[in-house]
Amino acid sequence: MASLSGKRIVLGVTGGIAAYKSAELTRLLVKAGAMVDVVLTEAGARFVGATTFQALSGRPVWTSLWDERMPNAMAHIDLTRGADLLLVVPATANFLVKLVHGMADDLLSTLCLARPRAGVDGALRDCPLFVAPAMNRQMWESPATQRNVTQLRDDGLHILGPGSGDQACGEMGDGRMLEAAEIFAALEASLCPKLLARKRVLLTAGPTFEALDPVRGLTNSSSGKMGFALARACAEAGAEVTLVAGPVTQTTPAGVTRIDVTSALQMRDAVLANLGGQNVFIAVAAVADYRPAAPADHKIKKSGQPLSIELVPNPDILAEVASRSDAPFCVGFAAESRNLAEYAEGKRKAKNLALVVGNLVQDGLGGDINAVTLFDAAGAHPLPAAEKLEVARGIVAHIASMLATR
Repeated sequence: MASLSGKRIVLGVTGGIAAYKSAELTRLLVKAGAMVDVVLTEAGARFVGATTFQALSGRPVWTSLWDERMPNAMAHIDLTRGADLLLVVPATANFLVKLVHGMADDLLSTLCLARPRAGVDGALRDCPLFVAPAMNRQMWESPATQRNVTQLRDDGLHILGPGSGDQACGEMGDGRMLEAAEIFAALEASLCPKLLARKRVLLTAGPTFEALDPVRGLTNSSSGKMGFALARACAEAGAEVTLVAGPVTQTTPAGVTRIDVTSALQMRDAVLANLGGQNVFIAVAAVADYRPAAPADHKIKKSGQPLSIELVPNPDILAEVASRSDAPFCVGFAAESRNLAEYAEGKRKAKNLALVVGNLVQDGLGGDINAVTLFDAAGAHPLPAAEKLEVARGIVAHIASMLATR
């Protein structure tokens, strides 16, 4: 659904220390099957040389407005003809000024000005322009820079970041360029059909942890990878996403609002507090079925004798949400060790769910690959085994098709 394979990308690199991240981005794009033409400004070449980009892209690097390698010596026009994306990574404060005012004093700025736009000069396709700002925090916070960024957004450019953190100057704050992997993910997201545009999605992910005492507890081996992949896939599809996460180490997907919890009761409270106005609720979390009736105030000391712990049921968050008169479109997950179809379909009917995503724990729990079957009123729909993000995109497409026919 969101493959960069076969795409032709023009990557502009300007003069900032973050140019080293552009080399990693080139590697990621080529690994994904994209064809990358790198355009290096004179200042950019002071940080990373053309030889590096040529080795990573496997293609000639372009540096001069007067380059005669194009048959008509018009690289500033021809390089973006037929290109799917034009990126400037990093985009310095100076280059943002050039874009705002339409300056064209080198190859890269001229390419940006002359890029094809839908319906302009008979262009067959729009070549969207993405820029990843990178600069000192004071430069980023400058009123002039903020005016320029606002104008570029109004002009239809896609601004990626910046992030916040340590900077080469030794300061800390906004202006740090996004990491190459974050930019890569944003490009993938831009290619996804906006199947969930104007929809609000609430998800749960990861395990819960039910304390026995201050240092021990009951939990499970869920990594949260599937839930976080689904949150990313929903955001890619244009949804406004809120993710309630148990104790996991996963990175929050771009554009997703994350709420961290520990126990099942905390997860229930967070879900109910954020349920209003949601169109879809996806319960991916592996919520503990039971919790200790009376957690110890202090560490339980080893005695060598059998230990009995009274457990009480945790609330069934999904069933509670699905039973409401104002329930959103509810999706459940059934991770089983056997009899998948029987148990998953039984769960769907018992909880009155629109959709249940079923999988055998040996096929995906804790790993990077998953194989699932979707169970709805129309029957069972298996998805091929794939990386969890690709599986998540397939689930999102199925949800969108069901929402469209409701």
